[in-house]
Amino acid sequence: MMEQTSKRKIIRWNQLDAVSINDELVVEEPLEIRIGDQSLIVVMRTPGHDFELAAGFLYTENLIKSVNDIQIITYCEDDNENPTDDDENSPITSLQNIINVRLTEALNFDEHQGWQRNFHANASCGLCGKMTIDSVKLQVDPIKTNFKINRKEFYTLNDCLREEQTVFEKTGGLHAAGLFDENGELLILREDIGRHNAVDKVIGQAVLSDMIPLDKHLLMVSGRASFEIIQKALFARIPGVVAVSAASSLAVDLAEEGNITLIGFMRDQSMVVYTHPERIYSDK
Repeated sequence: MMEQTSKRKIIRWNQLDAVSINDELVVEEPLEIRIGDQSLIVVMRTPGHDFELAAGFLYTENLIKSVNDIQIITYCEDDNENPTDDDENSPITSLQNIINVRLTEALNFDEHQGWQRNFHANASCGLCGKMTIDSVKLQVDPIKTNFKINRKEFYTLNDCLREEQTVFEKTGGLHAAGLFDENGELLILREDIGRHNAVDKVIGQAVLSDMIPLDKHLLMVSGRASFEIIQKALFARIPGVVAVSAASSLAVDLAEEGNITLIGFMRDQSMVVYTHPERIYSDK
């Protein structure tokens, strides 16, 4: 397995004093996802849980419906392409950076007209702007569930998520996503340099474990809640999304349309509820 952190020598200043030390940085590497040996996408990610990332990405982009659609996920044993001299030192040529997913039925790329093969997804924003609310609504219905959660459970989520962020503890440069049950128990936590990657890894683990749909669960993310995070939750049927920071306007719009309870600024004993507050109750 590739390392998730890397040591670099840095100069740390404190007012007028400078000291040279070894610092630990989070690793960022490209991952090429292939479907039946056809290149689909290159994402920038932190190595680790790559199969989950691939499964989650395919699921939240509506290319698979369940774990039964996946025959096998493997790292490529041999890159079929012949790299040029310029390519030989490129990180993408590492076979640990290439995953091939074989589906039980071949994916017909012609049926997915919105897709552009071999495009690049940036670690910070994912596929920003690729989909609109209207296009998402055409693919998936609003969530229907009787899921509710006690207000006091929300106030435990942030500390629970933070305590399990082992790589963040070393580097301070990583996002996290956590899947919680209705009692506030953390079931799955994944870290990545990209928020959307961390979410895909969480959902991918749920897909591979045949836990879908997740209509009795909460998703919590470090940082802000973006449109793409809500989109992924909607596909996975997650009725509640909690963010440490703010939500974007488009995220709020999609959460309202998708019947998702969206919460932001989850810190200590306070939070902001943007949509569908009826799922939150208090026993005082």
